[in-house]
Amino acid sequence: MNKQKKSKAPPNFIYKMTELNHDSKLMAIIRNPDRLLKAAGLKPGLKVLEIGCGPGAFTIPAAEIVGKDGFIYTIDIHPLAIKRVKEKIAESGIENIKPILTNASNTRLLDQEIDLVFIFGMPSISGGWTNVLSEIYRVLKPRGILSFEKSLRSENKLIRDIEKAGFVFAERKGRILLFYK
Repeated sequence: MNKQKKSKAPPNFIYKMTELNHDSKLMAIIRNPDRLLKAAGLKPGLKVLEIGCGPGAFTIPAAEIVGKDGFIYTIDIHPLAIKRVKEKIAESGIENIKPILTNASNTRLLDQEIDLVFIFGMPSISGGWTNVLSEIYRVLKPRGILSFEKSLRSENKLIRDIEKAGFVFAERKGRILLFYK
């Protein structure tokens, strides 16, 4: 079993820079949330885990896609991210989202509770990839989907690393790599 490191949130100014970038109208055009989320496999009725929600650029659109019969758990290690997501939830009136301040290597979710996990825009992750992939594997239902937005990392290395954690690479849809448990 891997030892989990106690991770702390990055400095507030790094989060604020991310928020400025992700909450811009230009970013919504460049990285269209609906298009990316649908490529990731989101559809009505799914129970979804968003890892690294940041200011919630994908959270509300994800909740709208899964609809009232679906649910979004969204996690981040930064308190300002969770605060911003809660503000967006209040503004939107959407009720099928639960923001959780936690490290992705310890979601506190039940075993095999989640249909789909998505990770967008995260070149590195608190808790280490091995621990996070182990946690994702634990919370995903059998044949659950892990959707990963390709970053600057080598695609072949990324696929190998995720497959080492027990996942099977299924396909690439644009920037999104899909894996099955």
